[in-house]
Amino acid sequence: MIYTYQYRFRPTTEQKLVLNDWFRVCRYWYNHQLGERFNWWEQNRCYVDRCPLICHLPELKDKPNYYSQKKRLPIIKQDLVAVGWSKELLDFATVPSQTLQEVCKRAELAFKRYISGDSQGKRSGKPRFKNNARFRSMIFEGAKLHSCSVGSKFLYVTLPKLGLVKIRHHRPLPDGTSLKQAQVIKKADGWYLNLRLEDKTIPDFTPDITPTWENSIGMDAVLHEDDYLATSEGFKLPSLKSFRKSQVKLDKVSKRKASRKKGSKARRKLAKKEAKIHQQIARSRKDHAYNNAHQLLKTGKTVFFYEKLNLKGLTRRNNPKQDDRGNYVPNGNSAKSGLNKSWADAGFGQFFSILGYIAEKAGAKAIEVNPAYTSQLLSYKDELVFTDCSIREYWDEELNLLVDRDINSGINIKRVGLGLFPTLKRRKGNPVVVSSTTNSTLKQVLSILQDLEKPALYA
Repeated sequence: MIYTYQYRFRPTTEQKLVLNDWFRVCRYWYNHQLGERFNWWEQNRCYVDRCPLICHLPELKDKPNYYSQKKRLPIIKQDLVAVGWSKELLDFATVPSQTLQEVCKRAELAFKRYISGDSQGKRSGKPRFKNNARFRSMIFEGAKLHSCSVGSKFLYVTLPKLGLVKIRHHRPLPDGTSLKQAQVIKKADGWYLNLRLEDKTIPDFTPDITPTWENSIGMDAVLHEDDYLATSEGFKLPSLKSFRKSQVKLDKVSKRKASRKKGSKARRKLAKKEAKIHQQIARSRKDHAYNNAHQLLKTGKTVFFYEKLNLKGLTRRNNPKQDDRGNYVPNGNSAKSGLNKSWADAGFGQFFSILGYIAEKAGAKAIEVNPAYTSQLLSYKDELVFTDCSIREYWDEELNLLVDRDINSGINIKRVGLGLFPTLKRRKGNPVVVSSTTNSTLKQVLSILQDLEKPALYA
């Protein structure tokens, strides 16, 4: 099994200067490779919709790829490289060779995802040229671990061409692990070192678990007031709203930074302060995701069903609307902008990925399901009750039962994962139940809803 531990890196002043120079060389090499690929792309194509009858195609050049660009490194290292616009001289020979090769692999991967997509066919946007703030990591092969200091407060690692470095040993390394790779990361609050460890004593396995009503739990993304997640067991997890809480402080710093002259020392200091606030928001959101994932695992369930969210569509701006005269009319985007911010602040995509990782380590698994009609249909009847988002509760006079909308949706997501949700089809614009298996789960659903505390209003 291969996993990564991150530690706080404490380089000396000389080591910081060397690392900053290496970052400058790697960033230039990455941008140079992207520029070569973009130039080849523009110079070796012909538009089919505007080609004349007598067409002259340019002479095709060799397409730059990972191997052709990597072969040029020994030639580049023989002399200093001058940057075109600043006349700065860069020495490629000072950087470890395998670190520069990893930069070639990074450029290859970025361009490949832009052209053909990843393993799932999802294409990324056009790769951007990296500036000082966007290129923040380097990978080192051949790093070696050494013993800890007295009291085990620090751990020493040898990096190629840099020597012995000191990292804060806040987390002990597992016994029997070997260091495969090291990654230096420069963040807003300092330097960090990622250690990629391999533990051969832990086998790689895929949990073979059959989902049942007893060992599974359904989760619904709520995003309503202070609720974050609703489960089929009848409890809700609170939201954090890390960005909302820090928005006023962030706006003040951003406004002051925008008023400073570009390139000035005051603007750089405020940019660093702004980056630290963003880092604090991201860390609190990630910590909230880990705490919620561990809290769900403490329930003892081994299968976690969560709804498949179209997060790109949920945070997208509304399309503009025009009247008959071509004038733009209100499209409701101002009202949706606050909802877009709330979806982005919740970070459900990050939470579900962390939940899958934590569940796999614990021998469980998280499964994504289709949430169609799960928030509208009563979980113990074939009735569409919650047809509007403003309906948060439903009082059943026949059963003397109060049904919470979010808990009901979590139960339905669990039924979808178990294959017990009824089949619905649209007839004349309205959903109609075609086949139902509600009776098979009636007792279990009612037992969950009846165990919930009933408010005094309905007592």
